Order: sequence, then C-alpha cells, then structure tokens
Amino acid sequence: MATAAPAGTTAAAAYASLKLHTTPEKFYVEACDDGADDVLAIDRVSTEVTLTVKKDVPPSAVTRPIFGILGTIRLVAGTYLIVITKKKKVGEIFGHAIWKATDFDILSYKKTMLHLTDIQLQDNKVFLSMLNHVLSVDGFYFSTTYDLTHTLQRLANTSPEFQEMSLLERADPRFVWNGHLLREFIAQPEIHRFATPVMHGFITMHSCSINGKCFDWLLISRRSCFRAGVRYYVRGIDSEGHAANFVETEQIVHYKGSKASFVQTRGSIPFFWSQRPNLKYKPKPQISKSVNHMDGFQRHFDSQIISYGKQMIVNLVNQKGSEKPLEQTFSKMVNSMANGMVRYVAFDFHKECSRMRWDRLQILMDQLADQQDEFSYFLVDSEGKIVTQQEGTFRSNCMDCLDRTNVIQSLLARRSLQAQLQRLGVLHVGQRIEEQADFEKIYKNAWADNANACAKQYAGTGALKTDYTRTGKRTQWGLIMDGWNSLIRYYKNNFSDGFRQDAIDLFLGNYSVDEVEPASPLHVKKDWKFLALPIIMVVAFSMCIICLLMAGDTWTETLAYVLFWGSASFGTFAIILYNGKDFVDAPKLVQKEKMD
Repeated sequence: MATAAPAGTTAAAAYASLKLHTTPEKFYVEACDDGADDVLAIDRVSTEVTLTVKKDVPPSAVTRPIFGILGTIRLVAGTYLIVITKKKKVGEIFGHAIWKATDFDILSYKKTMLHLTDIQLQDNKVFLSMLNHVLSVDGFYFSTTYDLTHTLQRLANTSPEFQEMSLLERADPRFVWNGHLLREFIAQPEIHRFATPVMHGFITMHSCSINGKCFDWLLISRRSCFRAGVRYYVRGIDSEGHAANFVETEQIVHYKGSKASFVQTRGSIPFFWSQRPNLKYKPKPQISKSVNHMDGFQRHFDSQIISYGKQMIVNLVNQKGSEKPLEQTFSKMVNSMANGMVRYVAFDFHKECSRMRWDRLQILMDQLADQQDEFSYFLVDSEGKIVTQQEGTFRSNCMDCLDRTNVIQSLLARRSLQAQLQRLGVLHVGQRIEEQADFEKIYKNAWADNANACAKQYAGTGALKTDYTRTGKRTQWGLIMDGWNSLIRYYKNNFSDGFRQDAIDLFLGNYSVDEVEPASPLHVKKDWKFLALPIIMVVAFSMCIICLLMAGDTWTETLAYVLFWGSASFGTFAIILYNGKDFVDAPKLVQKEKMD
C-alpha cells in the first residue's frame, strides 16, 4: 500500500490577513499574518509590482482590511485592482478554513478620468458593469492553506516538489477562475503568497451522525474556466477539446482520520455543435458540418483519461426529436474511436421517467452498478495509507448538463457513499442510507443546492427537477416551479445572455480591452427592423384590442378592423420569429464563433 501525501497541505500558504493602504501614487498590500513583514507595493502610474517592508508604507495612506487579491485587469481607463472585501466561512477541510468570497472592490489605478472622451467613459462603465456582474454571481470559494482545485486522489499522488509549491503555482488551471487576473503575479514567484487562487462552483460541508458515529460529509463542484459561458452561446467543445459547462464534482467523507472520495464529471456533448437562441422556446441544435469532429473529440477524451482514468459516458438526452441526432453522433463517435478506456450508455431520461415514473431510474442504476464497483473510490486510512484508488469516472451529460445530469449524479454518489460508510464502519451490514432520515435529508438538500448553484451559473436560474432530488418524489408544485424557472430561462437566454457571455469573456481574458482601439465592439448598430417591427407589432395588437372593446356601427365593420389589425400583428410577429437571431441579445466582444 502506498502512503498518501498530506492532503492539501502546502509549505507556501497564501497570506490570510491583509491590509490595503492607498496613496495617490501606490497601493500597498500589507501581510498581517504572525511574523510577516512583507508588503506588496503596486505603482499606480507604471503598474510595476514590487516587494517591500512595513516601514515603507507612508503614514498618510488610507487603510482598510481586505481578504485577498483577485488580480488586475486593463479596461479603457487603464488598470484596475480587484480585491476581496468580504468573506464568509463555509467550514473546514481537515483543519483548513474554506471561505466564500461574498463582496469585491474594483479599484482604479488612475486618479482621474479626465483623459477619457465621453464614449470612452461610457465604454469603461459598461466594462466595469460586466466585471461586477460576474462577481455578483454566487459561488467564488478560496482557502489560503488548502488546495481547493485538486481532488483528494490527485493531492495524494503528488511529489514532494509539488508540496513545496505555492498555491498559485500548483493549482489546476482548469479551476482557477482568476488565473487571467493573476497573470502578472504568476510571473513573479516572490509575490505568490499575496495571490489567492479562487474557484467557482459550489461547496457544502456537514458534520453528520449515523448510529452515534460522527463524520464529516462534503460536496465540492469545481467549474472549469475553459470554454466557460452561458447556456445557448457555449455548447460542445473547442479545438483544444475543452467541453462547455464542464464541472468536476467530488464527494468526500472524513471519519476518524480516514478519508474517502468519489469524483464525477459533467460536460457538454464533446463535439462541435451549437444551439443559438432565436426567440423559439427550444432552438434546434446544429451539428457543424465543416469541421473534423474526431480531432477535438479525441483530445477531449485523451485529457479526461489522463485526469480521471477510464470513462463511462452516461448520455441522458432524448432519443427522438431534435436531440436525437446528438445522441446518434455521440454513440457513433465513441464506437469509431474504439478506445477500451471509454464506454458509452444512452438513457432517454424523459421517455423512461415520463408520467412521474421516476422509480425507473433504478433501471439505469442497475445497468451502471458493475461499472461503478469496478471504478471503486479513493480511500486513505487514518495512518495515511492509500487503501483504494478510483480507477475511472462517470461522465454524465444531458443537453445543459444541469437538471437530468444532477439527478443521476446524486444517485451514483449515494451508491458510492453507501459502500464507503459500510467500509468505514459507520453503517452496519444491511443498513441503507435511505433509512437514515436525518442524514438523508442533509444529503438530498445538498445535492439540490448543488444543482441550483451550477444552473444559476450557466443558465441564469435555479435547476429543474430539484423537488425529486430533495424529496425523492416528483411533485405537482415541483412541476409548477420548473415551469416558472423555464420561463425565466427563456427570457434570460434570449434577452440578457449576450451581456452575460461578454462579461465572462472579459473576466476570463478571452477578450482584452484595447485602450487605443478607436471603435469599441460595444457599439454595434442595430438594423432598422430591430426597432421598427416590435413597435409595429405592439401598435397593431393594441389596435386589435381597442377594436374589440369599442365596437363599430356594425359587426361586419368591427370584424374587418379586428381582422386587419390582428393580421398585421400576427404577420409582424411571424416576421420577427423568422428573423429571431436578429432580435436576441447576442455577445459583442468575442467575434469568432464559439464553435471552435
């Protein structure tokens, strides 16, 4: 049996306690940890970052406490420093404090905006609102002493050199959402302790008890910052093989020094396809005909196998209608790749579970049981000896990789947890998790909260089907709430997701602001019909209602008016629907199709 490296510990922890001193010329970030004398000096004119000591901070500086540096970004007005101003403790992992960043401040290096034109001022304001929008989305987590970006298994199989690295240096770049903002810090190892890698996703921790035995149960979802974006504007994969809405979810149990972990992934169907919003409730997915799908597909699974071992694909899309070609293409590509490390199961979730027959999910669980036993889970005992390793992962997907996917992941995770708790001696032989009412409630609510967090971050609303995840039953109220969330999703996906996509692209560095660029991409002139047609439709519909309410001299005259204005409003609506892509809020910043 191998001995695990100490999970998450690092010789080069980031500074936990900081003060920001501001003068007209410089920002000074003082490390206030015990015994620390380091001060980070940021020149507000040259933007140079250097290391100095506390005695160099001028007494005239304006001082405030901060809880971390998110990084720097260049906008029209120049460079900005983004800092964490509020945090909330989530809990502890093996004695390491885990925090959620709840508030941020974006500070301009420039002392005045007089050098900007009115248009530049307006553009700068829009870019700032984009950054504020991303930072307002719940789910930014960090730790100054624990490496949140890696699973327990990855941390256990590291070298002594890895253990000596700073948190920033050793973090998995897929899950560091402020990686672009910290690019200047990465280049200077001496200032790494001032830089805190921040992940985006969901973390929940619970101290639980079954049979009088207390254990910690954790759920961590890490969202990838590669090919990140919103529901309809980011689908499929890019040329590097990064999948849209890729999330790594790890379930951890800690009992009497022993640690167990089970990892799953979700991600968009990994070939080149799109589903652009066009005012229809469900736009038809389009599979690209002009690219070599196998190249990106192969890259995706090569990287998955390196990171996670064997792959069991669980495809939950419909096997009829507009989703059918996606399922057929996925199946065909797995077969033609002919890789023994990758297996494929298709399960038509909506068809199998129609008319509230959610008990039929057991069909899929039974189908996957042998595979799950083969993959096992990661377990390290109280002496640090690795008992078992997880040999592969389930890669689940539906269309959005949100609602259906989360239901299946929670069922797979429960089955793994059942085996872990029995092995650790928490559950007696023959006992089932489902029978432990108190823990079952915690478990179901945590997975439903996980679904909501991932859904809000990708689709803009809470998840669907969470009534089943929370209660184990599909309810009428749950159906009503799903309908409400679907309506909000429809509105956001069509009328505000362009801005949301631009905000994410700016934050992650997919788009860089050019200060000298004469024409900003924010100023896209709308076609005349964009303004004229909705006005005509509203006027025509209003006239139709007025004619109905204020009848003419004869019913034939009234009918003629109603038919005329009704036809005008319906005809205009049909033209708007036909040109739907022109009427949605499309991204402006990253011009290249997000197909590649």
